Amino acid sequence: MIRPMNQTQRLRQTIEDEIVEGRLALGARLDETQLAERFGVSRTPIREALLQLAATGLVETKPRRGMVVSAPEPGHLLEMFETMAELEAACGRLAARRLTPELEVELKGALDACARAASTGDPEAYYGENYVFHTVIYRACRNDFLCGQALALHRRLSPYRRLQLRTRHRVAQSLAEHEAVVAAILASDGAAAADQLRRHVLIQGDGFSELVANLRTLDHSAA
Repeated sequence: MIRPMNQTQRLRQTIEDEIVEGRLALGARLDETQLAERFGVSRTPIREALLQLAATGLVETKPRRGMVVSAPEPGHLLEMFETMAELEAACGRLAARRLTPELEVELKGALDACARAASTGDPEAYYGENYVFHTVIYRACRNDFLCGQALALHRRLSPYRRLQLRTRHRVAQSLAEHEAVVAAILASDGAAAADQLRRHVLIQGDGFSELVANLRTLDHSAA
């Protein structure tokens, strides 16, 4: 079950959407006071939201300017997705060997929730269930250190994974990939689970590195 977002999370997602959709341009200054007035909140949740966005690379601190809209270098973003793919592959491989009956129930339930969200045609609803699905696999590997590393990088890449789900047919494709992952894990086929998860994540990485490259090109041409 997805927990309701708190105020900071809602603000982070709103600002994140405006950045990835181009409504907040690269290099735009993010003034805490102005944002607080705009959203009718105190500066504290704004500051917390911006710090969370800084961890994803969408916001950075510039000397004498404060927080500004940024973006990871395309090559760095691709490297992050490559690393994410290997972490997820490792989680899937171990989950196929170590799945407990309780986590099997959770995994099947998470897949069912993804299917229900996909049927609504709402990418945001699907992303929420998609996040839960992946975290179940991380926990199912039963390696706390690996789980923690996977969760941390997943959170850093969340803006790009969310945006990618808005492309045509991607939700349906993602669901089919989830089904293949679950089938491999339930069959105790670690190699297949690892391969399915690796390809599932790398599809996104290629698309997002191209997107960020295009955004940076537009930014440089406008300078």
